Parts: sequence; C-alpha cells; structure tokens
Amino acid sequence: MQLSRADHGASPPAVDIPRDYNAAHDLLERNASRASKVAYIDGSSGAQLTYGELAEQSHRFANALRAQGFAPESRLLLATLDTLEWPVAFLGAILAGVVPIAANTLLTSKDFEFMLRDSRAQGLVVSQPLWPAFEAIVGGIDSLKTVIVAGADKAEGRLTLSQLVQNATGTRQPAQTCCDDACFWLYSSGSTGTPKGTVHLHSHLVQTAELYGRGVLGIRESDVVYSAAKLFFAYGLGNALTFPMSVGATTVLLPSRPTPADVFAILRKYQPTIFYGVPTLYSLLLNDAARPKKSQLKLRVCTSAGEALPAEIGRKWTSEYGCEILDGIGSTEMLHIFLSNRPGDVRYGTTGKAVPGYQLRIVGDDGRECGEGEIGELQISGPSSALMYWNNRAKTKATFAGEWTRSGDKYTRDADGFYTYGGRSDDMLKVGGIYVSPFEVEGSLMTHAAVLEAAVIGVADTDELVKPKAYVVLKPGQAASAADLQMHVKNQLAPYKYPRWIEFVPELPKTATGKIQRFKLRAAR
Repeated sequence: MQLSRADHGASPPAVDIPRDYNAAHDLLERNASRASKVAYIDGSSGAQLTYGELAEQSHRFANALRAQGFAPESRLLLATLDTLEWPVAFLGAILAGVVPIAANTLLTSKDFEFMLRDSRAQGLVVSQPLWPAFEAIVGGIDSLKTVIVAGADKAEGRLTLSQLVQNATGTRQPAQTCCDDACFWLYSSGSTGTPKGTVHLHSHLVQTAELYGRGVLGIRESDVVYSAAKLFFAYGLGNALTFPMSVGATTVLLPSRPTPADVFAILRKYQPTIFYGVPTLYSLLLNDAARPKKSQLKLRVCTSAGEALPAEIGRKWTSEYGCEILDGIGSTEMLHIFLSNRPGDVRYGTTGKAVPGYQLRIVGDDGRECGEGEIGELQISGPSSALMYWNNRAKTKATFAGEWTRSGDKYTRDADGFYTYGGRSDDMLKVGGIYVSPFEVEGSLMTHAAVLEAAVIGVADTDELVKPKAYVVLKPGQAASAADLQMHVKNQLAPYKYPRWIEFVPELPKTATGKIQRFKLRAAR
C-alpha cells in the first residue's frame, strides 16, 4: 500500500491514509520485495528472521488466533521479551483484527492481574521466563480463555506460539479494518501513579514512522538499528518495529535488560548505525571504563527520550563518539516523539523544535498561551494522539482536550523556536513565589565530576516554605560533600535554586522504562 503526504499549505506535512487500512498489512507489504533481507536479529543468540519469514509467520499466527476463536476487536495481552516472536505476535494479532496490548515485562503479578482484568483480555502471550508471574493469577480471570507460551517448543498443558505458527494455515487474509479502528494498546508507565490503558488506532503507527522516523531521524533501508528501550515501551515500539519496517531496515533485539556491557557488545558485533537510548543509560555508558573507541563503532545518529537529556551528557557523547544525540520528547498518549532536535541542528539543553506534522503550544496556569520565555504546560496537536484511556473517562477528558493533548510537562520556548524542559507539572516547585525547575537543578548537579544521577523534589522547611531537596547517586569511587555540591549549583544557577538539603543514595526509584519516580521520593520523606 503506497501512502502519500497531504500538503496543507503552510501547515506541517501530514500522511494521507486511506480509510480501509490495516497497519500490519501495510508494514509487511512494504517489504514484500525484500523477502530474503534480514528484518530482525536476536542480539543474544544470533538467530535471524527475514522479512519473508516475518510475513509468513505473522499471517500464520493471525490464522491461529482465528482458529482459537479470537474475534475482531478482542484483546490479547503480550507479556513477551524482545525476541523474534514479539513482532510475529504483535503483527499477527493486528492482521487478525485482534488488539494486542504490549505489557511491560518487568512488572509484578499484581500489575499483570490489573491489566488483564482492566482490559478484559481474551488471550495472553507470555514468554516462558515470565510464566511464574502469571501462573497463580490466570485461573481467576474470567475473560481470559487462551494462554500462549512464547520462547518454548513445549509447555505442559499450554499452547506454544511456535506450535501454533507451525500448524496454522498460510492463507493471507488481513482483517478488513479501517484507519480509525482500535489497533493496539499501551499501558502508561505509571511514573505518577496507576497505569492507564492507552488506545491507539491503525493510522498511528505509520504516522509516527513517516513524520519522525523518516522526516526527522532520516532512517533508511541500509540502516541497522538497536533500541535499548524495549518494544513494550511506546518509544521502543517505534524505534524497533515501526520505523525500521517502514523502510526495510534491520533491527537488533535484546531479550535481557540493556546493561552497558550488553549494549556495547551489540554496538561492536552488529555495528548498528542508529542507537536509541535514554539519559540514564547514556550516563552509564559514558562512565563505563570498558567502553569502546569511536573507531570501533559505526553510529551515524543516536536518539534520547523518556526524560530530558542533560546537556553535559549530550556534549560528552558527541565529543567521544562524534555522533549527535537527538534529544526529543514523546509520550504513550502521542505514541512517539513530537518535539525533537534535528540532525545538524542540535542544541543540547533543549528538546529542539516541533516535529513536522505536529503543532505545539505552551499554556499558563491562567489558560492563556504563553509568550517567549514564559513557562507553562506543553500541549500537542497531531495525528497520533490516542483515542482515550480505557475505562477512565475523567482522565481521558482531562488529557485529551479536543484537538490538543496535555503533556503534563512544563516548557519554555525561546526566540529561535527551541523548547526547553522545565519538569513535570506536578514536579515543578515554587520557591519564594518563583517557579523552579527540578530538572534545571538536576542538570546543574550532573555537571559535577562526582555525580552519576540526581533527582530533585520540593520539601517544606521549618516555616513550611518549599525548597529544593536533592537525592544524589555518586559515581563509583568518587566522593563529594553536600556543601561541595551546593556551592557547585550556586555557581551555575540563581541562588534561590540551590538544593537546601542533599541526601546521598545508592540508587533512584525508577519505572521499568527508566523514568525517575519523584513521587516515590516525596512519599518516602
């Protein structure tokens, strides 16, 4: 299916998608002429899956789901590690008109039970190593009719994905879906509380691929890509599935968590040209004594999302590897990055400019649009905004306000059109009646040679006035006093912004996708 860009005059380009449309069918058909090309490589085992094999297995899995009684619009929870079976299950479900729900594989049994009950999923695909988290809960969920085990040839008393694919017919009959049908769900990471089922449409995958993947990142068929962010994460889904499949690139997957040693092993062995990371990981990589030299890698572009990238990390990475990090911001609600730095136009310390196809505005507490340099909430209008939060009308109405989606992030915009992150709306501090960005203070702390990570929250002093408090993780073998770090910040920022208290901790609380959970720091005081 060939898509075209609709020209709206001075407005950013948009992708013209026909009404009768199936996202998985589109992505697979784009690569029909590349049947022998490697689509996926398992970075731990070296196993490969060609585009032809991916199409064959995806259609077989779609037929297997139909044979198991899955009707169009029924839901299938995927608690599956980043193996070659992940894209088969995800695309196969969509081909059958079934709605896959990509679940965070690092959660607890309680979390998985919540998702299964909340979504009323009829089926579950679970990687064999994750089965213990489900074994005690699946029998008590009335909606759940079918459990499929991935990563195993046999599973006692259970169906396996490999057997279903092997035994299914190879008929290729994608479901007759439309561009506005529900296509898949993602649960929010829960950085501020209970996860929310976020419903995305068939049109959303290709919109992000065309507008950011090709329009900003410049991904091409010759690229080899590796995303440290997993496929269940909105960021990782675009990085490792939609973007490479939209142009026929090759993707390396890693089933395990991405340690610095594992990441560098992949960058050395498979020579990715595009690497997708997050700020915490870039910091760890730069502080790894065993890191490779620039000459050992073939990186041409890197990206960062999840949280704003401290300027110092970006500058150090570019200095060491001669490769820019395109810092951007996306969200589960918008599916992928809508605001980003561009190749050749990176300004570290900012999140760049609007991705073509998206419109941005900054709105103050009074509901009026902010002017240059004024801080307010970032709101987005674009073609990949989620339909709703499942079973959560109140939060749906609060987040999706007509054409605009509220990000919950505070931003400023300068005269050149660059946006600078100011923290989450619920993390912003008012010190002496003036907004203080926790991220700005954290960024200052991160420039100290001894600091690995930092998180800042507001704490009331003896007069019940809010002041910044910092939680700091020091680099291995490094030392620093609270007074040292306070003076370091005072020398860089306005005096009222320095942290009045500093607590040294071994690690910071984070979501499974690497976002710092400042609400846990506030709750633990």
